[in-house]
Amino acid sequence: MNEETGKNMSREERLAAKLRENLRRRKAQGREMSQQSGESGAEGLSKDSERS
Repeated sequence: MNEETGKNMSREERLAAKLRENLRRRKAQGREMSQQSGESGAEGLSKDSERS
């Protein structure tokens, strides 16, 4: 996001854009970590369902 775009956006729009960027970054980190440890997404889901 450049400065001109940031100045024209409302506070809510800027926050939403930052949240989307953060979510993309966190998802990428999660995928990277799961690949390194050899875990699959299905294993994480079964652990969460056992807690309920």
